[in-house]
Order: sequence, then structure tokens, then C-alpha cells
Amino acid sequence: MNARDFVKRMLVGRKLSSAQLGETLLPKRIALPVFASDALSSVAYAPDEILLTLSLAGMVGFAYSWQIAAAVAVVMFLVVMSYRQTVHAYPSGGGDYEVATVNLGPTWGLVVASALLVDYVLTVAVSVSSGVQNAKAMFPFLQGNEGLVAAVIVVVLMTMNLRGVRESGSFFAIPTYGFMIGVLGMAAWGLFRIFGLGTHLEAPTAQYTVVGSDPYQGLIGLAAVVLMARAFSSGCAALTGVEAISNGVPAFREPKSRNAATTLALLATVAITMFGSIILLANLTGLKLIDPDGGSHFEQAGVPVEIAHETAMGQLARTIFDTFPVGFYFVITMTMVILFLAANTAFNGFPVLGSILARDGFLPKALHTRGDRLAYSNGILMLATAAVGLVLVYNANVTSLIQLYVVGVFVSFTVSQFGMTRHWTRHLKTEKDPKRRAHMQRSRVINTIGLTGTGVVLVIVLASKFIYGAYLAVLAMAVVFVLMRSINRHYQKVAREVAVGPTDARMLPSRVRAVIMVQEVNKPTMRAVNFARATRASSIEAVLVSVDDVETRSIVAEWDAQQLEIPLKVIASPYREVTGPFLNYVKGIRSDNPRDVVCVYIPEYVVGHWWERVLHNQTGFILKARLNFMQGVMVTSVPYQLASSKYALSRAQRNTAAAWRRPGSGQVRMGDSGREPARRE
Repeated sequence: MNARDFVKRMLVGRKLSSAQLGETLLPKRIALPVFASDALSSVAYAPDEILLTLSLAGMVGFAYSWQIAAAVAVVMFLVVMSYRQTVHAYPSGGGDYEVATVNLGPTWGLVVASALLVDYVLTVAVSVSSGVQNAKAMFPFLQGNEGLVAAVIVVVLMTMNLRGVRESGSFFAIPTYGFMIGVLGMAAWGLFRIFGLGTHLEAPTAQYTVVGSDPYQGLIGLAAVVLMARAFSSGCAALTGVEAISNGVPAFREPKSRNAATTLALLATVAITMFGSIILLANLTGLKLIDPDGGSHFEQAGVPVEIAHETAMGQLARTIFDTFPVGFYFVITMTMVILFLAANTAFNGFPVLGSILARDGFLPKALHTRGDRLAYSNGILMLATAAVGLVLVYNANVTSLIQLYVVGVFVSFTVSQFGMTRHWTRHLKTEKDPKRRAHMQRSRVINTIGLTGTGVVLVIVLASKFIYGAYLAVLAMAVVFVLMRSINRHYQKVAREVAVGPTDARMLPSRVRAVIMVQEVNKPTMRAVNFARATRASSIEAVLVSVDDVETRSIVAEWDAQQLEIPLKVIASPYREVTGPFLNYVKGIRSDNPRDVVCVYIPEYVVGHWWERVLHNQTGFILKARLNFMQGVMVTSVPYQLASSKYALSRAQRNTAAAWRRPGSGQVRMGDSGREPARRE
């Protein structure tokens, strides 16, 4: 094993064979943190975004926070109920993309795919950035380095996901359940102290007055409608990640659809409870947030004051656990970790969707294949690269990133629900069984209600966020859409070009002219000569490019001494260049007959060390790369193993032997599935 393989195995673990794919399937207790961590973690920043937006109206704005939260909870309930129908109808993992493609056509499928790919990237950027912002409650020294820290965390998450879904899911389960326990426990203890013990709890910002921005002060007329729409659309960030379960149905254990639907129900119950609890406690404790960029600020006794920004979760944990510091640190730690790990939802959704799109020819084929850990490694790397770029550009600023967020997911929600109504309508035309018809009619009603709700939210999101940054997300979706269409056109064009015609399989070359590249008279060259002879070409000639007269005369003399009966043609090169004159010669002997072939034989050293590759074969590599673009020219590399090649062979044999001994690989090839081989008597 070389150094590169050693580092890779240390980071991502041992290889897994295709036969071990079943071992990576997830039970519900692991699937919940794997696929629902994004939606659950939004509890940590969606309430903040509602309160930050309402602060633009001053003190009066906070009175509407619970109405906004209730509206968001209703939409989440509708979306989850709708997706429960999707996972039963389309369990293959295509999710919204498959629903739209099958029921509305490929163009709508690409619209959904573009929206989801962009939204997955934003999910990683927003989640990790929010985690960094919450981490500043315990680590103030992070101030000013948020973008760099977020980028490092994305790389760590990428490495974890390269280890595979099952292994990363087991690792992420503990902090996800810890976050749920922390938030629900904090809510229960806070409500008990307020209503059971009669304790008067005040958040650190309760003593301040919030002065809003002039356009929204007093919430009057159109300004009130605009602000409420903005607050609602920001709060709808709580719904992101719901669709990931419909994309990840193949990763569940059997029965896949039922387990996915159950996980969706658990997600909705827990997320709505946690989200509502945070908003309720914020109202009861007088918690306030301000948006300095939007124009709101704190005042005390009529005098503006500046205080360090602290998230709603940080303020509530500090207030409720004022006599129990361990509780505060537990909640903040779990919040910080879950926000980092929430990106795991996207790391599972993006590669699967990318694989399906690659299978259909809309993304590079490399995204369709699994890596040696049975994860879609190329998709994971692509997602991480895009997310790192975003957090560095925006310096992990959640308020800026959130403006780009949500648009994509509600595009996919709306189109998917429309597709599901078409799905049920189409099947009702042919279904005769009364029970199944009744089930389909109920499902169509649910999806129709979901379509109405998500459609209204999409309009609100676009109208309220477009000028604040959502237009960038729409532009990114358009670019991805056009790119995928272009890739698909390229693949279709290539398929037409390389399709086998009626005579292609039987049409032999009429004449083959063999050309041997000569740089020295040595064993590799003699092997190339003998191989060219064995092919019985129509004509054979050797070509030497002269860059030094003395050396050329020596090579010609040695060639004549070998009595090879093959002519050696010397090409003059006054500018001491090898590749150009050789290519021009090959081009000159090409005939206009499309059935004529020129076959160029290039001797090549096989070496055993990386540094030897720099010292040999450079001219041959360049020639091969250029000759591949010549019509009617074939290139044959004639390898000659130097003594050092035995080291490379030894390394390859050791790696093969290790793979053979590895559980789940050698046994599978022997056909015994892990049983001890029978002894010969």
C-alpha cells in the first residue's frame, strides 16, 4: 500500500464490495438523524430569522411571532403529509425529480433537479454557517474567522460522508438525539419554571426596547403585509430537508416505503414541537433580536445601546438554565454540533440525485458510480467544493445566505405536488378496485392541498425575497438547468456518432501502414519492431526525427548493423523539435481512403517509482495525446519493463492479496459468502 492509499484508508476506511451494499441500509432510528437532521436543526435558526425580520417593525413586530410560527407549522404539516404519499408511490429514490419527470415531462424534471441541487449546496452553507454563529456563544475568538472555520468544517463533514451512509449515520445519531433531548428538555423545564413554579424568567435582551426601520414602524398598510411575508418566508427555512427522505428511500431497510413514511411522521412531530416551543419561550421571556443591516437597533431609556449578538437558542439556554450551567453548555454544544451535522442531509441527498441525473445523461457519468465505500464519492466532493466556495464568499453570514435559501426547495415542493396530483388522476382512470380508488382519491386530496399551500408559499418567498438575494438563487438554478441540458445534448450527440451501423462490424481496413517511432536502437525499440512485424501490416517503416547530427549518424549506423530489413526514415528538424515533424510525417502519409489506417508504434518504459515517470516517456505521452486527434490513425504503446518495475508489481500484488483477505471481498469472489472453506481430505 503506497502513502496515498494509506492516507485514504485512514480517512474513509476499508473498501467495501458491491455485495456488502445491504449492510449499509438504515433502520429508522439511524435514518431519522441521517435524513432529518436538516429539518430538525432549522429549529436553531428559523426562529432567529423570524424575530430578526419582525424587529424591523420595532416592539410591535414581536407580537406577531407566534402567528408566523403557526403558519409555518401548518405548511410543514401539509408538506410532510404530501411527501408520505410520494414515498409510497415512488420508492426508487428519484423523489421530486422522478415525480416531475414521469408526470409532467423531462423539462419539469430538470427544473426540479436544478432547484434541489442549488438548495442542497445552500443547505450545507447555511447549516454550517449557523453552527459557527452559535459556537461564538462559547468561543468568542471565532469572531472574524467565521468563513474559514466553516470551510474547514465542510471538509470534515465531506470526509465523514466519504466513509459511507451507514457509518456516518451512526456517528451523527448521538448528537442529533442529544439536540432533540436538549431542546425539548429546555422547553419542558422552562415552561415548568414559568407555569409550575411561577418563576419570572427574563432573557438577557428583555430589558431593551427595539427600534425598527422607518418603512416598517408601526406595521401599517402595505409595509405590514410585506414584512409579514418576509418573516414567514424566512421562517419557512424550517421546511428544508423534508424532501431528502423521498430521495433517500432506497437507503432504508425493508419495508422501505413504510419506514420512510414513518420517519417523515416522526420528523414532523418533533420539528413542529421544537419550533413552536422556541417561539413560545421567546415570547414568555421577552427575548428580542435585532437586524443592524436592516435598520433595527436596541435602546434603553431612549439611548441606543450596542450589545454582542447572541442567538435565540443561546439566550434561552442562558435564561432557563441560569442555575444549572451544565444545561446551558449541553444545549449550546448540541445546537452547534447539530447545525454542523445538518449538512449531512444534503450530503446524502445531493449525491443520490446527482447519480440519478448522471444515469439519465444530464450530469457527468462519473457521478453515477459508487466509490470504494459504496458512497457516491464524486457527488460528495462536488457538493463540498460548492459549499466551501459559498461560505468563503459570504464569510458564513447566515442572514445573507438565508436570502438565497428556501426558493429552490419550494420550487421542488410545488412542482412535485402538482406532479403527484397528475399521478393519482392518471391511475384513477384505470383503477377498478373500490378500496384502492378510495385510497387514491384521499391521496389526491392531500397532494392537492399540499400543492395549494406550497404554491402560495413559493409566491410569497419569491415576492418577498427576490430583491434581497433570492434572484441569485433563481439565476443559479437557471445556469444549472442550461448546463444539464447541454450535457444531455452532448451525450446524445456522442451516442449518435458512435452507434454501430449495418456495415461497421464487418468492415476491415483495406490497408494498414505501420510506423515505428525510433529514438534509440535498444531493446524497447526492437520489441516495437517485432510487434509491428507480427501484425503483418501492409507496409512497415521506422521513423527517426533528427535533432542532433552526430547522434543521428550513430543511430543509423546501429540500425544498419541490426539488418532488420525495415527502412529507417530520417526526418530533419532544424528547430530541434521531435513531436511536430513526426506528426507532420504521419499526417502526410494518411491517404484519402477512409478504410486506410496508419498504426503508430511507440516504445514505452514501464517504471516502478513515481520519480522515474518524470524521467521517461515524456515525448511518447505528448505524441499519443496529439495522435489521438488524427482521423484514421491508431496508436499502440509497446511496454518494456525496466528492472525497477518489479517494485510496482510487488506493491500491486500486496494490495491485491490484502483485498482478497479482507472480509466481504475475497470470500465473495470465492463464492462462500464468509463461510470457512471446506478442507480437502
